[in-house]
Amino acid sequence: MDNMAYTHSGVGDERQERRRSRGHRWRKETVELAAVFAAVAAADLVANVVVHGHDGPVLLVASAAAMLATALFRGWLAHRHPHGPPGPAAPPGGPAVTPAEEPTVLWRLRTSVSDAPGSLARVCTALAELRVNIVSMQAHPLPDCTVDEFIVRAPEALPRTDLAAAVAAGGGWDIWTDRADAHELVDVPRQVLALATRTALDAAELPVALRQLFGRATIRQYPGRGDGTPAGLEGHLMRLPLPGGDLLELSRPHLPFTPTEFARARALVELDTVLGPRVPAVAARISHLDDELTVRRATPDDKPAALAMHARCSAESLRRRYHGPVRDADRYLDHLLDPRHGQTLAVETSDGRLVALAHLMWDDEGAEIALLVEDAWQRRGLGVDLVRRMAALALEAGVRTVYAVTTSANTGLISTMRRLSAPLDYQVEDGTLVITAHLAEATEKLPTPWPTSH
Repeated sequence: MDNMAYTHSGVGDERQERRRSRGHRWRKETVELAAVFAAVAAADLVANVVVHGHDGPVLLVASAAAMLATALFRGWLAHRHPHGPPGPAAPPGGPAVTPAEEPTVLWRLRTSVSDAPGSLARVCTALAELRVNIVSMQAHPLPDCTVDEFIVRAPEALPRTDLAAAVAAGGGWDIWTDRADAHELVDVPRQVLALATRTALDAAELPVALRQLFGRATIRQYPGRGDGTPAGLEGHLMRLPLPGGDLLELSRPHLPFTPTEFARARALVELDTVLGPRVPAVAARISHLDDELTVRRATPDDKPAALAMHARCSAESLRRRYHGPVRDADRYLDHLLDPRHGQTLAVETSDGRLVALAHLMWDDEGAEIALLVEDAWQRRGLGVDLVRRMAALALEAGVRTVYAVTTSANTGLISTMRRLSAPLDYQVEDGTLVITAHLAEATEKLPTPWPTSH
């Protein structure tokens, strides 16, 4: 019955509204008709006075002057008081609208909210009251709540604490905030597809893809520990067994992983498993006086040639490269030539001999570079070419720092790192020298890694 009463009431309101509309229309038409008759009568009166009256010409000139004065006055009034549309008004009880010139910054914001209608709206309203604009948003559903992640643009003067307090006032909890930059303004599905494409083309890209997907996460790879460890998620820790028997462990102490993020990581690992080991067929020519050299990506099939190069290298060159007994140098090749552990570059002569090997190995937020050049080919510029090429490959993968581990006696590698034209940090500990290059300032000075592949 309540529904019926509501329906009848709605019909009655519509009828009353139609009656009021018809009455208003008739009144308007009556007034307009009366105004037309009055204007005709006034025009007839003026015509009779001008034609038959003694002061007709004077009255006509006076009328024209009055109309001209009225037009001038109206123009002056409009100039003094423009009647443009009003500017945006502030919401009732809220702050003024943000000026377009107000400096802003980007924030990445994550919060848990209750899985109930209106919970997200309350958080958005709380942000709007502080003139915070939501640029992008994604939801991570959980069994008992939802984790919402935002990229927001906020006034530069807004403190982080006020931003978090507003979200808490809107009903959020477990709030995390961090400064963001323009590189994070990407569509998440498109980003995942792009990372999947890079992983499909190159097995070495899997750790890089995971780092770009999860931001500041620590990624460690443990050889031979993946067979007995199932994939799993435990808050801030994610474990992913790899096809070759290794274990990939991701940790993010400042922010727990969500099941949605775990599913994305497993999808990339499963793609890598299905495709198997793969190395892109890229190469570049190095013009040299003695021979025509080719630098390319190395594969496990290069192990015999790499062993032969080891045999031609001096014990001192092998010791500086592998930081250990010379007899153990050959044992590292299986790991270094596996594309899942990083990118290895090989320099090959026209007759198929390898004369240099360079390794780019992903490590947490940076990458380690290592270099071995056959003694007969040292001091000919090969080391500089390979280090600069590896730095460019690191930048392509989104890695901003590379480092080399050596000793202070290895003046050749120290000089080569300086040729990167990038700011360097030196750290000495227990006789070991770690040289870290910050590549952001050297972007335009680095070469294109594979110019023949474009």
